[in-house]
Amino acid sequence: MFNQPIDPQDCVVLFADLQQGIVELTQTVPFDRLCKGVRGLARLAKILALPIIVTGVAGEDGAPAVMIPQIAEGYGDYTIKHRTTANSLLNDEILGIIKSSGRHTLLISGVATELAVQLPAVTAADHGLRGVVVVDACGGVSVRTEQAAFARITQAGSTTSCVMTLAGELSGDFRQPTAQQAIGVVFEMAAG
Repeated sequence: MFNQPIDPQDCVVLFADLQQGIVELTQTVPFDRLCKGVRGLARLAKILALPIIVTGVAGEDGAPAVMIPQIAEGYGDYTIKHRTTANSLLNDEILGIIKSSGRHTLLISGVATELAVQLPAVTAADHGLRGVVVVDACGGVSVRTEQAAFARITQAGSTTSCVMTLAGELSGDFRQPTAQQAIGVVFEMAAG
């Protein structure tokens, strides 16, 4: 099942910790490229009607997480699911949303790759999910530790992809309006 092409009807997108106070930690991708990847993935989710889950961690004072604007720019309105564990899949509410969707492919975006992305990616299969880390919509705190995270992710059975590849793979028949819009994301990502 997990070696097959990705089916948009089987996808849920997880945006993890793309919030003020955390996204600034990214050192492995320029911040503007990270934002472009997040916006592109969010647009693709909107175009293809993929459900999204946006997770964050409340501040020490209990203040809600403030997400980067690119998620809303690409997708529109959403709610934030605050969690109390580093692994989103250890949160019963978040896992329940994924399970109730009936979808089995989890496209993962977030900061830091070493934590908020890696942990759900390595446990995805334990929950009957196919984990796909969208590398250009992720940021790590160092090249060395992010590479270690990618190695562990793939050893656990999850894979990596990028927004451009997903847009092409998920677009379907180019004669359809949604396919044309999805291919538009490819060009947005390729533009400087």
